[in-house]
Amino acid sequence: MAVIEIKNVAKTFGSYQALHDINLTIADQEFMVLLGASGCGKSTLLRIICGLETASEGEVWIGGRRVDHLPPKDRGISMVFQNYAVFPHLTVFENIGFGLRMQKMPDDDVKRRVERTAGLMHIDQLLSRYSGELSGGQRQRVAVARALAMEPDVILMDEPLSNLDALLRMEMRAELKGVLAESNTTAIYVTHDQVEAMSMADRISVMHEGKIVQAASPIEVYRNPAAEFVAGFIGNPPMNFLDATPQGGGKYTVAGHSFDGPSAANSNLQFAIRPEDMKLSDDGLQAVAKVVEPLGAHLLVTCELDGKLFRAILDSEMQVKPGDVLKLAPMPDRIRWFDPATTLAVA
Repeated sequence: MAVIEIKNVAKTFGSYQALHDINLTIADQEFMVLLGASGCGKSTLLRIICGLETASEGEVWIGGRRVDHLPPKDRGISMVFQNYAVFPHLTVFENIGFGLRMQKMPDDDVKRRVERTAGLMHIDQLLSRYSGELSGGQRQRVAVARALAMEPDVILMDEPLSNLDALLRMEMRAELKGVLAESNTTAIYVTHDQVEAMSMADRISVMHEGKIVQAASPIEVYRNPAAEFVAGFIGNPPMNFLDATPQGGGKYTVAGHSFDGPSAANSNLQFAIRPEDMKLSDDGLQAVAKVVEPLGAHLLVTCELDGKLFRAILDSEMQVKPGDVLKLAPMPDRIRWFDPATTLAVA
């Protein structure tokens, strides 16, 4: 069992606090993604888990054992870095087996593990090559295979696909998810790419300014963001926001239209809706199209609505052009409400 428990972890660098009281439990064999913009603390948290950084406060437990006082080699983990760190003077076979050799494992066991992990990563035909003869994608596969060959309880990955082109990233995402599921390993994956997070994770921990804002399944994070930051960070394009004024009785005025809102609230709120959850209607919010972007199966229309930019995703067969007046109706069950004072979702 490789359950990971992060308890009250904080990290300061001088007067700067990089992490604030992080609490997170990652289940055995779960694929957890730490998602956030640069500087949010996700890589710092990963380095604390693996032992390359020391927490200022708090504890790290792996498999029921406290490990924050142990060196990285004694934590039962492997790590894949953004930089592949493939040794140029060694063959693919020797690179994958490097950690096993350091543990003085018998040759037969090294050969078995190397061949197994190379097969999982589809590089078994490259075992005799040197890194200079490999593409970037092949080198990344070698780095992942080297980590998996150690048969770790936990594998940590710090933006391992960011150096690859878009098509190769898409291919590697699918392979990584399948390989890690087959290896029965608990995985923590750091990225700023929401597509990687949504497509690979069992759960996503969205980080902002050194805090975990929401930890939930990809669909929960997307459909029910817990805070304005999550709603604005997840999704491309992100959620639209409009001011909502209370009428009383759970009714709110948004851009001149009345909507049912949280009955417990009696102050101004933020009305939020995703662009794909808008439909053309005879009695919708009035918007003026500013930019129309044909994107194959749909149109991305950027409008002006209630003095703000507002985006809607419409069917590509719609005849919309800049300057058109549109009436957009939100799907009622997809509306989210946020308290502007706390930026948190209101039920």
